[in-house]
Amino acid sequence: MTDHTLDAFRSRCQARIESTLDALLPPLTVQPTRLHEAMRYTVLASGKRIRPLLAYAAGEALGVDAEFLDRPACAVELIHAYSLIHDDLPSMDDDDLRRGRPTCHRAFDEATAILAGDALQTLAFQALAEAPGLSAEARIRMVETLARASGARGMVGGQAMDLEAAGTPLNLAMLENIHIHKTGALIRTSVQMGIRASGDLVPDHAERLDHYAKCLGLAFQIQDDILDVEGDTSMIGKTAGRDRQLDKATYPALVGLAGAKEMASNLIDQAHTALEVFDSGADPLRWIADALLERTA
Repeated sequence: MTDHTLDAFRSRCQARIESTLDALLPPLTVQPTRLHEAMRYTVLASGKRIRPLLAYAAGEALGVDAEFLDRPACAVELIHAYSLIHDDLPSMDDDDLRRGRPTCHRAFDEATAILAGDALQTLAFQALAEAPGLSAEARIRMVETLARASGARGMVGGQAMDLEAAGTPLNLAMLENIHIHKTGALIRTSVQMGIRASGDLVPDHAERLDHYAKCLGLAFQIQDDILDVEGDTSMIGKTAGRDRQLDKATYPALVGLAGAKEMASNLIDQAHTALEVFDSGADPLRWIADALLERTA
């Protein structure tokens, strides 16, 4: 039942996501066309759009109309897309493929890929600044939230810590700190977009949604490591086995495969507990959490 209900929710959101992304991205008829082609090549590639999906799901839990989350949801996806371009570069993880297609720097060239990532990052903040239907205060808070999650105190900082830690023995707390920043920050921000778009909100409800997102973000990374060990390509988009090739610490390496699966399951249980005060409007958030443990790719 979970798959069917999640699929129905995803299909309702997917058209909004793809339409908004297409409208936000510069058309191929506008100069510089090669740069714009690289941006569209990366962003419009097939993907599960988990981050915008979470933004819509958080909004639904709080009674926010989906139209008010179109741009905020896609702003997070644009940041995610830029991070993938840069993560794949020869100076970073040096990946040739992503989701079965040549990575941006392979499909175009390294300089174009760097510029495409830069342009996607700034486009994300433009999308928030111009988001219709939201108050100026809401838009400013969204910009602040996304900036913090994307920068040195968030995703980029996590990437830096991950690179520095390659080949270095890590304990569980150190590994968790890396992934709270590297992967978890944008997951939490996706849910924050729904919170920021809401009006008056019970403080406890905001804290519960944020705790849900924190648990989900860490569980995503653990499940990603599990699938890497088991030989599948992850939902996050990394090439299977890449972290092992780069000698990076993973959860299965530290606590064993069974231990990692137990950790992920416990985190999802915590995520569900955080949602107990919400009615059926939060069901999409529940479905997403359940689907995490069921995914095989």
